[in-house]
Amino acid sequence: MTTADAAPEAGRDFIRDIVQSDLDTGKHRSIVTRFPPEPNGYLHIGHAKSIALNFGVAKEFGGRCNLRFDDTNPTKEEQEYIDSIQADVHWLGYDWGGNLFYASDYFEQLYAWAELMIRNGDAYVDDQSQDEIRSTRGTLTEPGKNSPFRDRTVEENLDLFRRMRAGEFPNGARVLRARIDMAAGNINLRDPVLYRILHAHHPRTGDKWSIYPSYDYAHGQSDAIEGVTHSICTLEFEDHRPLYEWLLSKLPVPSQPKQYEFARLNITYTLLSKRVLTELVRGGHVSGWDDPRMPTIAGLKRRGVPPAAIRDFVRRIGVAKANSVVDLGMLEFCIREELNRIAQRRMAVLRPLKVVIENYPEGQTEELEAINHPDDPSAGTRKISFGREIYIEQDDFMENPPKKFFRLSPGNEVRLRYAYFIKCREVIKNDKGEIVELRCTYDPETRGGNAPDGRKVKATMHWLPAAQSVKAEIRIYNQLFTNPAPEASNFAADLNPQSLEVLSDARIEPEVATSLSTDPLQFERQGYFVRDRDSTPGKPVFNRTIGLRDTFAKEVAKG
Repeated sequence: MTTADAAPEAGRDFIRDIVQSDLDTGKHRSIVTRFPPEPNGYLHIGHAKSIALNFGVAKEFGGRCNLRFDDTNPTKEEQEYIDSIQADVHWLGYDWGGNLFYASDYFEQLYAWAELMIRNGDAYVDDQSQDEIRSTRGTLTEPGKNSPFRDRTVEENLDLFRRMRAGEFPNGARVLRARIDMAAGNINLRDPVLYRILHAHHPRTGDKWSIYPSYDYAHGQSDAIEGVTHSICTLEFEDHRPLYEWLLSKLPVPSQPKQYEFARLNITYTLLSKRVLTELVRGGHVSGWDDPRMPTIAGLKRRGVPPAAIRDFVRRIGVAKANSVVDLGMLEFCIREELNRIAQRRMAVLRPLKVVIENYPEGQTEELEAINHPDDPSAGTRKISFGREIYIEQDDFMENPPKKFFRLSPGNEVRLRYAYFIKCREVIKNDKGEIVELRCTYDPETRGGNAPDGRKVKATMHWLPAAQSVKAEIRIYNQLFTNPAPEASNFAADLNPQSLEVLSDARIEPEVATSLSTDPLQFERQGYFVRDRDSTPGKPVFNRTIGLRDTFAKEVAKG
């Protein structure tokens, strides 16, 4: 049983109501859904909504969900994408069992049905170019024009179509079109292209085929072959449904699936266009498809987002018929909720400032006890070394603090977490006037962070021992775009120049540095982090998944 199997899915929605009604009325005895990605890119969080819906509905109603690759365009498809899609679906917590299929599995059957359509007068070979077909299709207010090749005989069409398959003609020379109605109100019914000539090597069928079916032709028939009962698509396919149904009505398919559309996922500060994501990678704006700033499943995984958080996010936003935009804050809330529950606590100093505790004995160290999770006693505790020299965060000290700055400043006393009260006595600067070291004193009676005389301090700060802590690279990620509604047509103008900050001199606990675990961690007072695959034994690298609170909106407002 996967994690997703054990988790409750969403409440009722119109898709689930339809499925329940179909079962109650006996229209279907069992439910079959499918997730049908094209293997021409990496999955993104929008796909996660479709994955959760299709696999979730199938599980809830005791059916099955197929994973089918609609591999009908070999010029854009790669095995890399097939492998990544399977890995992403599994990582999200879903499993297709033995129900893995490809549209290319059905190429022979699809071709045979295309010949049948020609014999029945429902398809013809057109010699017009792509531009000519486009120019004669008409508009929303004007009908299209019949192709001059629309009335070819069945014999001529069959001969040309078979020669297209045999590879006699160059790319673009001819296409096979459905003969429907060039005056149809729905432009998708104006003699759509069913097959085009494409001399390209296919990842699965090699060089066997010189013609490939269109997505519209292959999709519905593949659903029918697999016995899909509910073909669940996003709203952009609503206008394609009449064609989906027309093709099924013209062919002796083994079943009659029905298509239902739901609203796709849109999130503020995010673009999910496959074209934009591809350009981000190819243009070098990000390091790759799994860059932690990308909304791809691979990017979210590398950033340290738990799959349970994504499933919770999808459950919360629900399934609707109307498009809308979800605030990024909702996704961040789900991520924080899950990470707060599962992430053990550690200390890290991202921008170190050295502190020398002058009245602490030289050469002495002691072990202090730190808790691993404040809400989970079973997580236990760990030991942290404390000595004369430590690091604190640069932002935790100000030489001339404003009012209500309660952290460390000259003469002010603060608590070091799990350790002692300290007070700053002297500030050491370099030739440039930059603060490079603090000289402090500690109260040995405050071990564990409490004063026996009952005095209080207003700030508790994290720290690390100078000698035992380990240097690490920390990557701080923010949103990729500064605009809540970035423009897909000019996305580069909205790119956030502060989407990545690399801190090369951070310090982390030694056990964190040597562990190979990819479990998430909360660096106290800093946020949630995860080890990156770029880590090496001598150079640990951690990515910030998300901060403890939302500061990005304030940063944008400041300009």
